[in-house]
Amino acid sequence: MGALGSRLRSPRAREQGAATCGCRKRKRGHERLCPCESDSEEEEGQLLDTPRRKKLKSTSKYIYQTLFVNGENSDIKISALGQEWNLHKIYLCQSGYFSSMFSGSWKESSMTVIELEIPDHNIDTEALQVAFGSLYRDDVLIKPRQVISILAAASMLQLDGLIQQCGEAMKETISVKTVCTYYTAAGTYGLETVKKKCLEWLLYNLMTHQNVDLFRELSTSMMTQLISSHDLFVMQVEMDVYTALKKWMFLQLVPSWNGYLKQLLPEADIWFSKRRKESDQGQVAFLEYEQGRLFAPVFKHLRLQYIISDLVSARIIERDGVIPREWLSSVYKFQWFTMLRAEQDNDTGPQEINKDEMEFNSMRCGRKLAKDGDYCWRWTGFNFGFDLLITYTNRYIIFKRNTLNQPCCGSVSLQPRRNIAFRLRLASFDNTGKVISSRTSGYQILTLEKDQEQMVMNLDSRVLIFPLYICCNFLYTSPEQKAEGEGLSESTES
Repeated sequence: MGALGSRLRSPRAREQGAATCGCRKRKRGHERLCPCESDSEEEEGQLLDTPRRKKLKSTSKYIYQTLFVNGENSDIKISALGQEWNLHKIYLCQSGYFSSMFSGSWKESSMTVIELEIPDHNIDTEALQVAFGSLYRDDVLIKPRQVISILAAASMLQLDGLIQQCGEAMKETISVKTVCTYYTAAGTYGLETVKKKCLEWLLYNLMTHQNVDLFRELSTSMMTQLISSHDLFVMQVEMDVYTALKKWMFLQLVPSWNGYLKQLLPEADIWFSKRRKESDQGQVAFLEYEQGRLFAPVFKHLRLQYIISDLVSARIIERDGVIPREWLSSVYKFQWFTMLRAEQDNDTGPQEINKDEMEFNSMRCGRKLAKDGDYCWRWTGFNFGFDLLITYTNRYIIFKRNTLNQPCCGSVSLQPRRNIAFRLRLASFDNTGKVISSRTSGYQILTLEKDQEQMVMNLDSRVLIFPLYICCNFLYTSPEQKAEGEGLSESTES
């Protein structure tokens, strides 16, 4: 009967029997449980004690929809910019603006309808809708096109959390189209971290990704800050900074110009050439005319000593007639005495890091490597007998002091050792101009013998992204001592 009973069990019973471990046995009329079954009971007990999450209807969403959107049980009406909101004092008190209004002796504390004056033109009804709504919910969706108006509303209503959210949204969406408006708004509403982030973006992108619209939007004060900075990511040499300034100045003077970036410099040259011919036979520089005086403080921050050190660049500067002759005369004189010091005083270069000298007087130059490979180059200009070759190969960047082994331009110092102070920076960007990888050597002093080469940076292939942008600050000669300058001044006067 036992065997027959087994055969006659229902399929469901047989399946349940098959689900057991098969270790259950009878011995002397008693049932013996296998270890597997006792383990199963323990696991079942643990499962019963383990909490389970079940997604419930969000209280925040319910509050937002019922109280804010539907305005149920509203005890105060806010009117602004031709629109009304049925709100609740208990929620409005999260705002510093309303908290002060309701808790003090202001007449509005007892009113049920309040007309808000909106003095800030950046605030619109859409921004107020988001700002008021943020008091009734945990998360706020901020679109880049709305962020400045929402920031303005949040600042007026003293909503610190929403202000912080706006700042984070701005930092994440900086691009060529937003950077100038974000920078201005960050200054207006006190978001220093956003302002710093915008300035950093501009220092990286002004020269590496030149853009007509960006040149048109940059103010004089902002451009002054960029051009004067030792952190400006210069591409090629200082002459290219002058060229960028010339394009920018042309767009400020002729904002209606519409064309492509490659057309901008030729158009600017034609325009300045016409102005020069109309002037007193080109005897007065453009920056000395009424039209140009506004831009003189910006051009003052050009490091002209590294422009006139190249013959082609020096001739272009003379031809353009933009920069006053007095500026150039003093730079020519300074560079001449620096050359004499390097040649006749046997100046071997900087002996220690002088941060002020590096930041304000170093040569700024850069290069773009479009793809991985082997590269070797030098930056043009007269470098006081230091012919520096830069090589990129196998993820290494190498500096070499060239003296006799290769042809070189300009004079070459044959001193046994020469020092050079430098800072090397590398960066890669995404399509919005955001830095996705960067490296820096920091400020260093390197001593090189004749034809000696030195590896200055070893790059990790995992973070090496092309195109790769390289920017350097160099100082070839030691800073002139104050006593020497005073002695020179006295001898000149006598």
